[in-house]
Order: sequence, then C-alpha cells, then structure tokens
Amino acid sequence: MTKTTHLHPADLRGFARLATQATAGLADLVEAMHHTIARRARGGEPQAPGRTRGLTGLVYKSVRGVTRLVGGGVDALLGQLKPTLAGRASSPEREAVLAALNGVLGDYLVASDNPLAIPMRLRRAGRPLVLETQALAAALPQAGGKLAVLAHGLCMNDLQWRRDGHDHGEVLARDLGYTPLYLHYNTGLHTSTNGRTLAGLLEVLLQQWPHRVEELVIVAHSMGGLVTRSACHYAVAAGHAWPRRLSKLAFLGTPHHGAPLERGGNWVDVILDAAPYAAPFARLGKIRSAGITDLRYGNVLDEHWQGRDRFARARDTRQFVPLPKGVQSYAIAATTGKKPGDLRDRLLGDGLVPVASALGRHDESHRSLSFPKSRQWIGYGMSHLDLLGRTEISAQLVRWFGPVRSAGR
Repeated sequence: MTKTTHLHPADLRGFARLATQATAGLADLVEAMHHTIARRARGGEPQAPGRTRGLTGLVYKSVRGVTRLVGGGVDALLGQLKPTLAGRASSPEREAVLAALNGVLGDYLVASDNPLAIPMRLRRAGRPLVLETQALAAALPQAGGKLAVLAHGLCMNDLQWRRDGHDHGEVLARDLGYTPLYLHYNTGLHTSTNGRTLAGLLEVLLQQWPHRVEELVIVAHSMGGLVTRSACHYAVAAGHAWPRRLSKLAFLGTPHHGAPLERGGNWVDVILDAAPYAAPFARLGKIRSAGITDLRYGNVLDEHWQGRDRFARARDTRQFVPLPKGVQSYAIAATTGKKPGDLRDRLLGDGLVPVASALGRHDESHRSLSFPKSRQWIGYGMSHLDLLGRTEISAQLVRWFGPVRSAGR
C-alpha cells in the first residue's frame, strides 16, 4: 500500500530556499528602513530605499552572505534525502498548502526555479494523467466521448472540488455521462500565461483521447474562469482544433471584471509608498503574485499587463475580450445576502466576488459580457466557496448541460 506524507523531499528543499531568500529579503528591508531614517535624521530628502555604509553596511552584507551560504548547504543536504523519501503519495493537507503557496508566490517560485512550483496538469483523484492514448485508456477504462474539464480558482487545487462529500464532476458523470478531468495549476502565474498553457494542454488531450471526442464542456470556479477565457482566446489565435468540440462553459463566481479585495491591496501599496518612514515596507504589499494582481480588473490577455507596473494605481484599460463564439456560456454568481437588493447582496456579493462581476456586467455597457438571462443564476445565502459544494449548483449545471439545448445559441 502506498504511504502518504504531508512533506516530500522536494518540499523540504523548496521551503529551505524560501526561508533563505526570506531572511536575505528581511535584511534588505531592515537596511532600507535604517537608510531611510538615517537620511531623514540628517535632514536629507527621503529617496528610494538604499544601502547603508560603513560598519552598518558590512553587518547587513554579512547577514545576506551567510544566509545564502547556509541556504546553499541546506539545499544540497536535502537533495541527498530524495531517494529515501521519494515514492510516497501526497496528502490533501500538503496539496492545500502548496496550492495556497503557489497562489501567493507562484510566479516567484517559477522565476527562482523552486521545486514547490506547481506544473499545469490534468489529474484524476490527485494523480496526474499522462496525455498519451494508451496511458489514458489504462488510467480511465470507463471513459467515453464526452469530456468535462473542471478548473479551480486562486490558491486552490483540483482535490478541493470535493467539498462536504460533494463533487460537481461526479454529478456530471453520473447524470449526463461525462468523463470528468480536473485541472491542477499554479494560480500565482499571470492568467494569460496559464491560459496559453491550458490551450496547448487541451489540444494534446483531444489529440490523444482514446475515443472520438463528441463534446467538451468546462466548469470553472473563480480565477479558473479567467484562465479558461484566456485559453479560448489563445486557442483560436493558434488555430487549435479543440475549440470546435467545446460546446458549453459554466463560470462559477468568476471575477470577469475584477475583485474589490485585490483593489484594496493595491490601495495599501499606494498608502505605504506615500509615507516616508513606511516606504520600505511597501515591498511587503508587493508580495502578491501576478495571478492575484490580475484579479484587480480580470486580466485575461498579455496586453492587459505587459509593459505596466502591476502595483501602480491605474484605471481599467483592458482590451475587451468577448465570450467565445459558438459556445453556450453560463454564469453563476453567489451572494451572502438572503434576498436580492439587501445590504450583503449589494456590497459583499459572495464575500470575494460581486454579483455584477460574476455575471459579466460592467458599468460601461460595451464591456459587459453577453450572458443571456436564461444562462444566469444567482445563489442566495452562499459564499464563494459554497459554489463548490452546494447541490443546487450541480443541479443547475445538469439542467443546462442536459440533452435539451436552449434556444439562441
């Protein structure tokens, strides 16, 4: 029987690297604060955080040097443990921690070649699928020609589609005969980066699927919806074949036009940068990953972020990206309010995403997404995460995805 563990050897090495880099980063932060206060005390104007000089500068330099030297030794030592600890299956707890870490620092993990970075894969029961015809046939002997891909949201993973004993994918399999596959990806990367990768992944999947693909549907929660819209855009641009098999898209609490909490974090950056003594601490506000800052307005294209300071205060200037043509697209929103128009409904939405954003509505009508009224649904008394586990949601998906198609496609 395969043993499970909450910690893998690569995890140890990855966390050791993060600890090393964090210590060195803290030394930079403290030195920057020291430098800023010293300049103010001498009557100088505050400048960008810099290095101190003399004995003080030597101390900070030594802290950074020793930290990196020790960190390199720890990394080499942990590398020797890999044969001893390898081969153990992961645990849901480990998966959840890694997913959260990737959501907050995923772009940094990739840039620093940290083994904690999650590669994009399609999985079943937490196991990655090898996208080769014979391997897929062996792993999924009951598979048919109807595929359902489920894409999770920020700081989450594919195992978290099971909530309170319920899994939307299993309901679609039981009631409509879909074969559910679960996307697992690094949510800290730019949405467009993940979108382009997903486009390529789905192309390989359909090419290697052991049966003729009759239909592909995608169910996407939160950020997963932005990644899916990005994938559709880049797939069409690349001339991929899989969009021609895509018949339905369901978005659950997707921030099509952004999430206020990210904008709140952005205001923290502005406030800290404006205070002379606090300016060095502004870098702490900038720990947010590219994936998180893409949620400010709902970025789905490279052009939405390239050449811009993603932490600078700016208005929404995104190029409009419509829903994919020829696909029945559905939007589900949730609100903690008990009825339409009450205070919770108007101000909080599902606690993370406003109802208007989830339904694709924008104050500027030309930016609104064209979800027909018959393809919109609002769940009252529900939170953002309730969208994953409430039976009312899967029941609505079954009604929409069932054999009787609504008019107006």
